Amino acid sequence: MSEKIVFCRGGGCTAKLGAGILSHVLSKLPKAPCDENLLVGYDSKDDAAVYKISDEAALVQTLDFFPPMVEDPYTFGKIAATNALSDIYAMGGEVKTALNIVCFPEDMDLNILGEIMRGGAEKVIEAGGQLAGGHSIADSDVKYGLSVTGVVHPEKIYQNNSGKVGDKLILTKKLGVGIVCTAKRVGEASAEAMEEAINSMTTLNKYATEILRKYPVHACTDVTGFSFLGHLHEMVDGKLSAIVQVKNVPVIKEALAYADEFLLTAAAQKNRNHFGEYVHFENVPFAMEEVLYDPQTSGGLLVAVAPECAEELLEELQAAGLPAQIVGELVEKDEYEIYVR
Repeated sequence: MSEKIVFCRGGGCTAKLGAGILSHVLSKLPKAPCDENLLVGYDSKDDAAVYKISDEAALVQTLDFFPPMVEDPYTFGKIAATNALSDIYAMGGEVKTALNIVCFPEDMDLNILGEIMRGGAEKVIEAGGQLAGGHSIADSDVKYGLSVTGVVHPEKIYQNNSGKVGDKLILTKKLGVGIVCTAKRVGEASAEAMEEAINSMTTLNKYATEILRKYPVHACTDVTGFSFLGHLHEMVDGKLSAIVQVKNVPVIKEALAYADEFLLTAAAQKNRNHFGEYVHFENVPFAMEEVLYDPQTSGGLLVAVAPECAEELLEELQAAGLPAQIVGELVEKDEYEIYVR
């Protein structure tokens, strides 16, 4: 496979439309009559849609696809699939089926496509799901992802905006993968930093969610393209504020060095422009600010959990090999939504 994947200007979750543009478009869409069985829709800014089919079961539906952010097709397939599957876990669900979404140039080596889809299929199997089909189109650039269906009990859904005052905030993966991938694209990232980023991006959030089900989780979301601060903004939802203890936030160390060298993404600047008015930094270094606005591809779960259980939950997550940390807490609504100290 001597032919390289054609990279778009932004790979992974850096390719997302900016939050401001997306909100404007969604606000103009016509709305169907209310269906009481649609428990979670796009108006809630949550990770997936949830539709109740019985008193015991609800469908969780999501899709995600993007251009490559790594050069190896097989690794790209694993990352894209892990990222798409994550939304099911962020809602507290279990993966059941997945459909491939493929955009691929007709004049490119089909072995590349085969490797991408092999990586994706392996992750669906690891998730306990069935790869049941898909759709492909000819395109000028490579894009890949999945449409995923899962199930969850209607009374055990994790939503992203149902946290309570006093809840501790736990983050299950390190931040900084967007900055590391940007550094790699210009030949500046170390092999060690890139390996750590890839290992993070290919770790299913399944393992974290299996542990979370044992605890009183009040809110949950996965940290992806809108950054840690963007997804935390959605979690407080104008009703609460959050205090983030920056020294506790897990970060790929090299990402801080790359940020100091201004190896940044345009998507992070869009995040800063859109969410910055809600955030108050107190003596936080520039590099750390950038990490907190960095779009994450296949990021970890951000969890709001009852404070009396936070330490026990953290210990179990860490025992499972996850670099989880308690990064802050939810408090009564204040002047700013998010205080970073």
